[in-house]
Amino acid sequence: MIVQSQVIITGHLEEAVEQLEQLKSTELFVEILSPSMATNLHKEGEATPYNVHRIATEKETFSVVDAKLAIEKAYMATEETMVIILVSKNFSPIVQNKLLKVIEEPPKNKEFILITESKSTLLDTIKSRLPVTVLSETKECEALALSMEQLSLETVYEFIQTHKRTDVKAMKPLIEQISKEAIISQKYNLDEKTLTLFSNAFIALDIGSPPIFVLNALLLKLLARKRR
Repeated sequence: MIVQSQVIITGHLEEAVEQLEQLKSTELFVEILSPSMATNLHKEGEATPYNVHRIATEKETFSVVDAKLAIEKAYMATEETMVIILVSKNFSPIVQNKLLKVIEEPPKNKEFILITESKSTLLDTIKSRLPVTVLSETKECEALALSMEQLSLETVYEFIQTHKRTDVKAMKPLIEQISKEAIISQKYNLDEKTLTLFSNAFIALDIGSPPIFVLNALLLKLLARKRR
């Protein structure tokens, strides 16, 4: 891991932030993250690291308002390098499009680092402008008991039945795996509209939608986007 403009993909968002802070030298860090992550990063009895400014978003999800704040910070004149670190479980397509111009043409002495859980929810325009670093996870993914190449109403129904009791924590990596295998299969019209399906699935889980409902909706919408 290095301190330069990039997207970091990891299931351990807070650990990634802490690792970057340990690598900091003379840079000024501006971290924009959720209230829960800001709380978890603040160790009782310890001060915030020198030259690190943490800003908690109003809600747990990263919004357009937060993107506007990041852009405002980017246009602040600074002598030292300012590293703007944006942390969210997922960034909606609207937020990514809002950040696109400043990422494409960053002001002088500004670096942008996005830390998120899923590569599949990133727009191609973001991935083409920022290098993507995927941090290895210790847990191996189990084989997905669903063929994305042979997806049908029958296989969707059977798969849904096996995951009626799957909770939110287990559903997120499952949806991540579905999105990866859908992309690898090349059987789907993977335009921006389709990629938004994956992003919306993570958002729905974060705001409390029933996991089985989110899974069912995602698979049926994917099925509609399958190439005939």
